[in-house]
Amino acid sequence: MFIKNGLTVFDVEEIATHGGSLRVFAQRQDSGLHSSSPRVKALLQKEEECGLQTVEYYSDFQGKANRIKDDFLAFLLKAKREGKSVAAYGAAAKGNTFLNYAGIRSDLISFVVDRSPGKQGKFMPGSRIPIVAEDRLKQAKPDYVLILPWNLKSEVMAQLLYVRDWNGNFVIAVPYLEVL
Repeated sequence: MFIKNGLTVFDVEEIATHGGSLRVFAQRQDSGLHSSSPRVKALLQKEEECGLQTVEYYSDFQGKANRIKDDFLAFLLKAKREGKSVAAYGAAAKGNTFLNYAGIRSDLISFVVDRSPGKQGKFMPGSRIPIVAEDRLKQAKPDYVLILPWNLKSEVMAQLLYVRDWNGNFVIAVPYLEVL
């Protein structure tokens, strides 16, 4: 992609954002301002060792996504049949994308808690699940709290430790369904 657009990657950083991301530094191919960092070669080697450059690595991507969705839907339907309540935490983009991919609506997840006042009183795009303030969580005392920013599960669980006071459980759906 970079080469096709006249750019050369000269450095890369692995950062923790979103559970692991790359910050890529590029320059125009004809500028020559920066020499290539050893990190570029090291990351390319790491990617090759993991098989990222092979078709096989990606061949079951859709299957894995479907399994995550199916397991999550089965969990929600079982909870509903058992009369259990499920709320979610974190009205961020990746969680919303997942909810829409799985076809989740407010009949399976009552509400989404978010600390941002700018999101409260609105709805998750697509699913139309209401976004509420944290005090609603304390009032409703759901049986399960789905952590939508799954890469921040430890931090969220620490913030919401009081959920355990009513024997509530935390749940993540990605990379696999887990009741914590």
